[in-house]
Amino acid sequence: MSRKNRHNAEPVGNAPGVSAEMNGIARADRRTKDLAKRLVPGEIAIIDHADLDRVAAETLAESGIVAVVNAAQSSTGRYPNEGPLILLRAGIAILDGVGTQIMDESLDGRSVVLRGDDLVMEGTVIASGIRRSVRDIEEIHERSRAQLGAEFVRFVENTAGYFEHNQDLLSDDLEVPDVGIDFTNRHVLMVVRGHDYREDLQLLAASGYVADQRPILIGVDGGADALLEMGMRPDVIVGDFDSVNEETLRCGARLVVHAFPDGRAPGAERLHELGLDHQLFKASGTSEDIAMLMAFLRGASLIVAVGTHSSMVDFLDKGRSGMASTILTRMKVGPILVDAKGVSRLYNSRLRKRDLALLVVGALLAMAIIIVASEPARLLIRTLWSDFTG
Repeated sequence: MSRKNRHNAEPVGNAPGVSAEMNGIARADRRTKDLAKRLVPGEIAIIDHADLDRVAAETLAESGIVAVVNAAQSSTGRYPNEGPLILLRAGIAILDGVGTQIMDESLDGRSVVLRGDDLVMEGTVIASGIRRSVRDIEEIHERSRAQLGAEFVRFVENTAGYFEHNQDLLSDDLEVPDVGIDFTNRHVLMVVRGHDYREDLQLLAASGYVADQRPILIGVDGGADALLEMGMRPDVIVGDFDSVNEETLRCGARLVVHAFPDGRAPGAERLHELGLDHQLFKASGTSEDIAMLMAFLRGASLIVAVGTHSSMVDFLDKGRSGMASTILTRMKVGPILVDAKGVSRLYNSRLRKRDLALLVVGALLAMAIIIVASEPARLLIRTLWSDFTG
């Protein structure tokens, strides 16, 4: 797109708080989730993240940054990803498509200015791109929806092509690590850092489900952080361990590293460095898949899933072009797998025994207070007592 055409687009994100010019300290990293951990309010994030996904955008927005400068396109038009809209509606400016050379600049910790379509440092324009707006991104999404059918066909073809690579997930010979917890006939609450994971976890906690059922808590990578943030210590953490806080890793949970079928386990390197005991689960598929399989094969009676990925958009957000392993896993564990939203709604709709007991106790207490405070009631009780003892 030419410089002239770029200026024909709406120049400023039409969300509250976004101004034509802003300055801040630059923070850069090729891995958005690593960068998010060290951002502080008022800074400008420099990323290289095509089709910015929802979870990454929410994490960036929570850090309090004022702008994002993206070497890639935050929405390429391949599918309607929500990430850019989350940032813009939070009042965070986006400068898109400035080129990968920006990642080679020594910008980390330097003061920069976002001015229109330019990124300026010490009075010199060091990068130029497209200043995005809500309207701009929505137009890209409209075009992407028109060709979503073709993208879906490609997704299905990729899914079918990988079924043969994930046959091990259906085997009864999978070596499931024994983490020292008896899963038999227990509920398992599995949290993945996915769509609406915080909201769903809060709903479950508020419904009384967690307190009543005391499920085994499994955090899948960053899902373990979410559990700890809610005051619930995970019993098991499963994953590649590239996005879990060290504090969470040291909370006392059993650690299970997702390893390739041939035994390679890159995620174990970090745990070795931290001196933390862990076990390997050798299987294809995703960490989400093996967490479900662990619960199922160890005898859990119910798996309540929070934030899991189940749609094409979910998987495209994760950078995956198919979902063969997830389909196979869900076919196997399906009879005991339920979504957190359904559980919280059902749990809120019934009167629990504890609630009924509290209601009865409250009623008795109210009656006692009335009796103590009422002279006629006290006179009646004395009369009845005299008749009974006389």
